[in-house]
Amino acid sequence: MPVKSDIVRHIVLGLVLTLATAVGPALAAASKQETATFAGGCFWCMEHPFDELPGVISVTSGYTGGQKKNPTYEEASAGGTGHAESVQVVYDPARISYEKLLDVFWHNIDPTVTDRQFCDVGHQYRSAIFYHGAEQRRLALASKAALERNKPFREPIVTEITAASTFYPAEEYHQHYYKKNPLRYRYYRAGCGRDRRLKELWGGAAGH
Repeated sequence: MPVKSDIVRHIVLGLVLTLATAVGPALAAASKQETATFAGGCFWCMEHPFDELPGVISVTSGYTGGQKKNPTYEEASAGGTGHAESVQVVYDPARISYEKLLDVFWHNIDPTVTDRQFCDVGHQYRSAIFYHGAEQRRLALASKAALERNKPFREPIVTEITAASTFYPAEEYHQHYYKKNPLRYRYYRAGCGRDRRLKELWGGAAGH
């Protein structure tokens, strides 16, 4: 006849196994993360819209789409590296969809201009979707096609959709600039005409 301690041990083991079976898949799903990468001109202004979204885990300013390894801000912003100022968004697909991220992206850029965004001019300030995998490419192209059909403005959409490449995080002082220097951020945003142009393009659906 088993002693009392053996019975308790078997009960505890059974409970542990039951919990592992029930919780394991949920934990695996909860830990799944995906990455999205967008360029929309000044990366300071592209962090804020994504940072606010439930399901977004992190937003990092940086450089991508070019040839130079480990570019500095001075190099990338001067042009010639091929990189665009970009943001990399890490998100939980169980809480927010890539389609939602695309919607936020479109409504925070001017997709009608080439090699510029608002007051910033140059290939380094182009708008772009850098897709990670075939599914993101399909969704990005579909969202662009839908906008072409339903856009509230007449100009064609020229935003680049291309495969993601190495992403180089920007210097620390650029990360979450809108939080670190809110007055300078608002002054820059207003002075660059970003909000005014977004309102012209998107009306009440304009980003911020």
